[in-house]
Amino acid sequence: MDYKGYFTSALDRLRDERRYRVFADLERVAGRFPHAIWHSLQGPSDVVIWCSNDYLGMAQHPKVIGAMVEAAARLGTGAGGTRNIAGTNHPLVELERELADLHNKPAGLVFTSGYVSNETGISTIAKLLPNCLLLSDALNHNSMIEGVRQSGCEKKIWRHNDLGHLEELLTTADPARPKLIVFESLYSMDGDIAPVHAICDLAERYSAMTYCDEVHAVGMYGPHGGGICERDNAMHRVDVIEGTLAKAFGCLGGYITASAELVDAVRSYAPGFIFTTALPPAICAAATAAIRHLKTSGWERERHQERAARVKAVLNNAGLPVMPSVTHIVPVLVGDPEKCKAASRPAAFRARHLHSTDQLSDGAASHGTTANHAISLSRRCAGRRPG
Repeated sequence: MDYKGYFTSALDRLRDERRYRVFADLERVAGRFPHAIWHSLQGPSDVVIWCSNDYLGMAQHPKVIGAMVEAAARLGTGAGGTRNIAGTNHPLVELERELADLHNKPAGLVFTSGYVSNETGISTIAKLLPNCLLLSDALNHNSMIEGVRQSGCEKKIWRHNDLGHLEELLTTADPARPKLIVFESLYSMDGDIAPVHAICDLAERYSAMTYCDEVHAVGMYGPHGGGICERDNAMHRVDVIEGTLAKAFGCLGGYITASAELVDAVRSYAPGFIFTTALPPAICAAATAAIRHLKTSGWERERHQERAARVKAVLNNAGLPVMPSVTHIVPVLVGDPEKCKAASRPAAFRARHLHSTDQLSDGAASHGTTANHAISLSRRCAGRRPG
């Protein structure tokens, strides 16, 4: 039997569909954000990064690097195993406390990635609610979709940000049945924002819980970087706030914050938490340093918004089809899958020259392709103080 042939055929299908991915070999240089060295077949060359979720440059911030180096030198590189076997390294305990404080919740729980925190968090919470009905926004991230799917619970998909449709689905559900509404605060492809308060109004009216993904908003919005929910004074109304440490905070990992009882239940029941090695202490220390810095420093957020507005203006003036967005996401509607792929593919080549132009000297980020074939560009701060 030709097992190798099965994999070759699968790859050929991707190539035929123009969906085969080629990764850029990049060497980011600390202190030169957003510049990097691209190792191509033609040899190394300087480029400007348009393809990073390190929104504020915190991955290169001296405080964050310093915290990681100090923790690694003092505590070693690894966590030693799962938290059940090896215990919890103290920087991880401090990180979870910092996250709970950031979102004004009694407790927090850290996972190995934002994908895992959604996939495991949603599925575990739903399984613990008897006969739970899941109501999921149509444009939720794949990690949320997988969490809904793996829960095994009944699901209903409500049209994106359509409160009327959400209420329609809620009215048909048994009032005594547990319900969980899952949505994102900021959708990373179109750059639009969920009506958090209105969703919470419906949740309260129909006795539902709420689960909000803030991965593209934490660190970016709110007076302390708590996200859209903090900016809109809605943190106390959302039952579960989920986020990532790998975007604005410049590190690695995901988390949920909620009541002490819910967090303890997920800690005790979630396979994706129980059976995997914990984050290393150096990563935890670095993430804590980033969060603490952005809690007190608004400079990065302000400069980032300025850069986002600037790149939107430049692209609009150039006649490019920029979709309206009130956030740092800058969606450019291409409208054709082949053209969209072509537009993103040479971006690394063109980026070599962007650092010499005045308008785009601080770089942007290509986030990918959506069903409407858009390229989303998220402005990054350049220079030192990002986080």
